[in-house]
Amino acid sequence: MAKLNKAARGKHRWIGFLTFKGEMSRADCEIILSEILPSVKWKLFDFKKIEGVYTGIIKVPLESYEVSIQLINEDQLLETLTSSGKINLVRQRLGLK
Repeated sequence: MAKLNKAARGKHRWIGFLTFKGEMSRADCEIILSEILPSVKWKLFDFKKIEGVYTGIIKVPLESYEVSIQLINEDQLLETLTSSGKINLVRQRLGLK
């Protein structure tokens, strides 16, 4: 089966965030995100511990971008740091590359 062309895939944004919870696994982060963003179709791409802080990157549809930022920042466990239309820029800004 052929891949969808670029226009058919839809626009999206990458959101870089950090967590304030102590020890956390990728599965724990996915559970927290599913509780925070119940109506948003998101996917967790990167999740790493850097200098004692867990950072991650999620992909959200462009239509859900603003509400996603707002919901994440309203939560006490997560905070957004950066966002972009390109994952490489977010990885660079978070020091994940």
